[in-house]
Amino acid sequence: MKRMLNEASAFREEMVAGYVSAYGRYLQRVPGASGVMANDTPAPGRVSVVVGGGSGHYPAFYGLVGQGLASGAAIGDIFTSPSGEQCYRVAKAVDGGAGILFTFGNYSGDVLNFGMAEARLRAEGVDARTVLVTDDVLSASREEADHRRGIAGGFYVFKSAGAAAARGDRLDDVEAFARHANARVRTAGVAFAGCTVPGQDEPLFSVASGQMEIGLGIHGEPGVRVAEQMPAREIAVMLVETLLAEAPADAGRDVAVLVNGLGGTKYEEMFVFYNDVAALLDQSGLIPYNPLIGEFVTSLDMTGMSLSLFWLDDDLKPLLDATASSPAFTSIGPDVEQATASRTWAAAAGTLATDAVATSEEDGIPGGKAGESARAALRQALATIEEMESELGRLDAAAGDGDHGAGMVRGLRAAVQAIDGFGGTARRTFTRGGIAFQNAAGGASGALVGAWLIAIGTGLPDRDEAVDATALALALDQALATLQRLGQAEPGDKTMIDTLAPFSAALNQAAAQGMEISQAWAAALPAAATGMLSTIDMVSRRGRASRLGERSRGVQDAGATSIYHVLHAFGVGFKE
Repeated sequence: MKRMLNEASAFREEMVAGYVSAYGRYLQRVPGASGVMANDTPAPGRVSVVVGGGSGHYPAFYGLVGQGLASGAAIGDIFTSPSGEQCYRVAKAVDGGAGILFTFGNYSGDVLNFGMAEARLRAEGVDARTVLVTDDVLSASREEADHRRGIAGGFYVFKSAGAAAARGDRLDDVEAFARHANARVRTAGVAFAGCTVPGQDEPLFSVASGQMEIGLGIHGEPGVRVAEQMPAREIAVMLVETLLAEAPADAGRDVAVLVNGLGGTKYEEMFVFYNDVAALLDQSGLIPYNPLIGEFVTSLDMTGMSLSLFWLDDDLKPLLDATASSPAFTSIGPDVEQATASRTWAAAAGTLATDAVATSEEDGIPGGKAGESARAALRQALATIEEMESELGRLDAAAGDGDHGAGMVRGLRAAVQAIDGFGGTARRTFTRGGIAFQNAAGGASGALVGAWLIAIGTGLPDRDEAVDATALALALDQALATLQRLGQAEPGDKTMIDTLAPFSAALNQAAAQGMEISQAWAAALPAAATGMLSTIDMVSRRGRASRLGERSRGVQDAGATSIYHVLHAFGVGFKE
């Protein structure tokens, strides 16, 4: 079979090199190792999650390295575990001092090599743990569930562990959530044709015409049994019944659903299959939550697919919803609650209460002047943007759908409601406000501005007495980086980045001169104003307006404008 390759022996190395070259905005090569690491690693004080395995399964495993997912991935040759040395080097590269969690599929080579890396780390005093993914229900009996293979359901384990680590959970808790996720995900699949390894002329196995393999592996293994080819609706019945028979004892009604293509199956076919799956789940009294249809664990060009069900609870749902950003998977915050899977959304629409905002142990830390200033800043921002709602809508209508002002007001009202009566720190004030903003505002700008507020909060010190102009400037830098990572925008693209980037640079300069917060903020605002006005002569390169080309020139960007006035309002708030 023909392949896009040079020499088969160089396939992995050239593949990794091309991948890192293409996606350097998310990750980088681990020096001296066949592996990649997220650009925000190592993160001091944060648990590092390391995944990995043989290549040939993209986007598993290295496609899931990024914010809110894996910290790093060790990459083996096609269908071959990375060596213990490679696993060790990746873990050392991403270690932030809070421990390492290895998680990967339950295959003997991976268990052996990652195990050697874990033992070596422990000998050096690094707290390293392992959680094996064992979601393939057809690979072993219920009584031998710990011997099962890990296949597509591993995505939910990686997502749970990565989200827990990203929010600052301890290693004990990250490990516990990963194990809990693995205990509540079940997968089964079918294959219609085998896969061919680069450099080989024949597939690893063949499926006779009119037949299919049930219980496939992801390393070119045939299924556990052969059956006659069925229509999609009958395959759906078979797989759904198989998984429901394995439901956890305390399973609830909400179940995340993943239809995974193995590399040679078209998306259109998977949509047909999911249509039948959704009906069967509804008949069983289950509510599909945030369904995912696509390729998550492939087997080169194998034709087939798998179905995973992930039974959610109050611990796992927030981890699934948490923001993630990687080359293969991106999810911006808790706005996935808008999916039709959540049948309580309609009743709750427009009623964002403070108790709907995520809480934290940090809420118990007493706030000081910085916390008061942060709350004053958000209230002033709401008052300012309410007055500008119509103008922002007018600017947005020139290149979009005209709802930017309404979305900003909606988000800021929710943010102010979330901090009403809250007396905590500036860190938690911005975080709470940002989460509420994301929940309420909607749209791309709502998600991005909410993420910006959250990132300001998480970048500030735990205690208000440590918040000064320098600390605030660092937090704004972190927030800017978060926006650029999520929105993939740069200065000159005609977005809010054109306001925020010069403001952040000017704020750092002012802070370095020893100014107080209010003085430094005032000194930086002219740079923000200049950046905002510069968007008039720009051609949009991001978002809906980018489709207009030259027609987008001559209009001031709505996002750049609204964020300038938010910054101006914050300056007023910081004076109070």
